[in-house]
Amino acid sequence: MTLQYHGGVRPTGVRRLSAAIVAGVMAIAAVLLAPRPAAADTPWLDVSEDGYASFTVPAAYVQANVGQVSQVVIEGNFGPSFTWAEFGLTRRGDAWSGVLGPLKPGLYYYQVTGDDTKGLKDPTNGTGVASKPLWSTFLVQGDSARLLADAPQGQGGKVETLTYRVKNKERSALVWTPPGYQAKGPKGYPVLFLRSGDDGTATDWLDLGRAKQIFDNLSAQGAMAPMVVVIGDGDASDDDKELKDLRKAAADKYHVLRDPAHQAIAGVSEGGTRALRAALTTPGRFAYVGSFSGLLEESVSRADANAINREVKLVRLYTGNVTDPAYNATNRLTKALDEAGIDYEFDGVNPDAGANWSAWQENLIDFVPRLFRTVSDHGPSAGHGPLKGEFDPPAAGTTPTPFLTEDGFVTFETTTDFKDAQHVTVWANWAPGGSWLRVPLSRDGDRWRATVGPLDPWFYYYRVIVDRVAVKDVSNPTKVTTEPTWSTFLIPGEASRLLSDVPDGQGGKVESLTYRSNVANQDRTALVWTPPGYDPDRAEPYPVFYLQHGGGQSYTDWVEMGRAKQILDHQFLDGDLVPMVVVMGNGNVSNFTKELRENIAPAARARYNISSDPSQQALAGLSMGGGHTFGVLKAHPGEFAYIAAFSAGFGSGAGVDAEAINNGTKLLRLYVGDQTDFVYPSFMASLNTLNDLGIRYEFDGVTPGPHGWDVWQKNLIDLAPRLFKR
Repeated sequence: MTLQYHGGVRPTGVRRLSAAIVAGVMAIAAVLLAPRPAAADTPWLDVSEDGYASFTVPAAYVQANVGQVSQVVIEGNFGPSFTWAEFGLTRRGDAWSGVLGPLKPGLYYYQVTGDDTKGLKDPTNGTGVASKPLWSTFLVQGDSARLLADAPQGQGGKVETLTYRVKNKERSALVWTPPGYQAKGPKGYPVLFLRSGDDGTATDWLDLGRAKQIFDNLSAQGAMAPMVVVIGDGDASDDDKELKDLRKAAADKYHVLRDPAHQAIAGVSEGGTRALRAALTTPGRFAYVGSFSGLLEESVSRADANAINREVKLVRLYTGNVTDPAYNATNRLTKALDEAGIDYEFDGVNPDAGANWSAWQENLIDFVPRLFRTVSDHGPSAGHGPLKGEFDPPAAGTTPTPFLTEDGFVTFETTTDFKDAQHVTVWANWAPGGSWLRVPLSRDGDRWRATVGPLDPWFYYYRVIVDRVAVKDVSNPTKVTTEPTWSTFLIPGEASRLLSDVPDGQGGKVESLTYRSNVANQDRTALVWTPPGYDPDRAEPYPVFYLQHGGGQSYTDWVEMGRAKQILDHQFLDGDLVPMVVVMGNGNVSNFTKELRENIAPAARARYNISSDPSQQALAGLSMGGGHTFGVLKAHPGEFAYIAAFSAGFGSGAGVDAEAINNGTKLLRLYVGDQTDFVYPSFMASLNTLNDLGIRYEFDGVTPGPHGWDVWQKNLIDLAPRLFKR
């Protein structure tokens, strides 16, 4: 039997997962998720081939080095647009652990932090960042990151340190020489001067920019002219004097050409600004200039245009998306260059990165092959777009948050209540698959503020965390009854269409149903969705679908968080849904089977025109609700012809009547998240139990994402159209 993957081709018929496949998946799960011993020399990080990063940080090591802490996070460039973000770990026994992913191919850097301020270097990761002693790095392999991987041994260039003096002060730079570099000979090498930003160092280009790997791989491919690259620091106090002395020192020690036609300069952030200024204000020094997130905005004289166009062969500008501070500066600079008549190229707006090394690595890869040779392509990189004017979110305090743009950028802002706070983040489901990350906010007067994105079209929920205390965004009127600190928003788009509201008057209705619980000994409430055109007097009763929530949740969650109304409304209007009534009850009881059969179902039948015929009844639930669903199936097989469980294991097979389940169940369909779903191992184990019992079921395959609403919404979207059609 083949494994049916979520979103793939769906074979017809009822299938079982073979024991061999289950065993293989369980073996993978054991490697990925089993707690590792808390020894200091045991790796804290394991990265799977498909990009899942599993962190296990020994609690004893944390306490011994920074003292007792209430929380541990992994800080790194994991956020949208590769922004810096915090991934919270969970204390499990003697370790803090968590799984994040799948991460896109690329270089990631991180540190371990306890209670916001107590930073730790991962002592089990031999990588380092010279300018950031607490940081470690890891590379997620993939085709898009192939130029960031190490070149085969012996095939790369060499990196040396160049020492020189500026105003009697000794300084140093790093120099990459190409494979086969000849210190003497009739022909010298062109040279690229590569600058860092104000808060950066030359070593950042190696540790974070992967410059050596990029040059080595481009050289091996014959994609760049042989050249010498001189990498300088970004903190030069007298940049013009610094650059002059660095150029002289490089020319004195290395076999490089001194004429401007064979000299190039580029840099990141302020280094990009300086590179532009050096080339444009004195155009006879460099024939090629690149600005990676440069901030130059000053006007350029039309009188200089002829000299610049004559002397400078290439001016190429790069910027990230609107989270890049250079976005607006680049918009202004292009206008100034256009007005002055200066020739330049623009690489387009990188939609997937801001002002960070992920963007600058791409910039370097694009820029270097254009130097000292003829190229035919002068357009933007693939996937890059035009500038669309300046990004100008409302001024602080002038609009409720979050502020959403059409292309998925979200600006958050606190009230002035937290003006004395020390550390403020926004926690939301914007990590891969819907996992949760905290993005730091920056102080803006008496408020805290940040722009995050671009976010894919989907439904998001978030809370503000102020000095480790979760608070509600009071400017956002949305609410989650069971999670009072959460707020929500929707990014519209085709992918999120089923989660959006249908036009007024076209959807079904959600009503409250009050019933007496003899299990809880109190009056309780359920929410009930009835389809458009619901007829209480219809001769044929409607099929009924009982949909249950998980632990820590209640009857409101499938509407407020699961977007059940929106999903059902759209699927009905699309013609994908059999007209049915959906009952979302309160499963927080000691005996759910009794609660459902004696309280929820009878109350629903008394008020709504629904069937009691087993063939017209369905039952599903997530997590705890999935466990409740299995409990009903085991105790009363055949009472519900349609059964589904989201992120829940079957449990013990003792006393289970497999024949009765098979005979009385038209559909038993199972769902689970990926390795980031903590029930993944137990779920996979339960498939063995079902196989051993001979119970027929369908497994939807792994739904990418964690034990969270992104997964369960997709599960409902898949399940609902399958009900009452067999």
